[in-house]
Amino acid sequence: MLEGHVAVVTGGTGALGQAVTLRLLAEGAVVAIPYADEHERDRLRARVALADRQRLVTEPVDVTHLTAMTAFAESAVAACGKIDVLVAGVGGFAAGALLETDAATWTRMLDLNLGSAFAAARAVVPHMTRAGYGRVVLVASRAVVPPAAGFIAYTVAKAGVIAFAQALAQEMRGRGVTVNAVLPSTMDTPANRAAMPDADRSGWVPVEAVASAIAMLARPESGHITGTLVMV
Repeated sequence: MLEGHVAVVTGGTGALGQAVTLRLLAEGAVVAIPYADEHERDRLRARVALADRQRLVTEPVDVTHLTAMTAFAESAVAACGKIDVLVAGVGGFAAGALLETDAATWTRMLDLNLGSAFAAARAVVPHMTRAGYGRVVLVASRAVVPPAAGFIAYTVAKAGVIAFAQALAQEMRGRGVTVNAVLPSTMDTPANRAAMPDADRSGWVPVEAVASAIAMLARPESGHITGTLVMV
């Protein structure tokens, strides 16, 4: 359980992010979310039990901007005293092979998926290393292991998240901070249902299952698990 712990969840108002936020709140954590969409923020707050809302902190932040994320992390530490857990869950998808991908799409996929993970970790990890404790969980994708055709910008960005997680895990060894990545297969979300209305959803992964894996890696007892890729 995570009672007394403070978690930062980027992407915490999205489909997966809401499941993660609700799970961490249920386990007793304070959850701080940098958000971009007020309507998503409001939908999240409506799902949070009244008794838990005092442990939910939200602030509008550009999560791909290092300066903004650094200020958010400092604000969270000032308000809550520490950050124990970082879940970097911001992401986006764009289809397209190389010859169908323009420069703007390439840059957007890198910024949303990999740039946001870098900004979040760069902002939060210094607070963890000073405290000698931390749990970092990055959200990558099962679809890029091995790399697949048809969505090259997304594939490269999420593969970068995997490499980033494993490299950072090596950097954090012996410092009390674990770093792991969760790799969901296609998740059962409203956006995916709208994008693939005729797909067979029998094998799609519930967002709650992914949230359970993230919560497991966020707990204190997961201190001996680092550098792992958890397929869901």
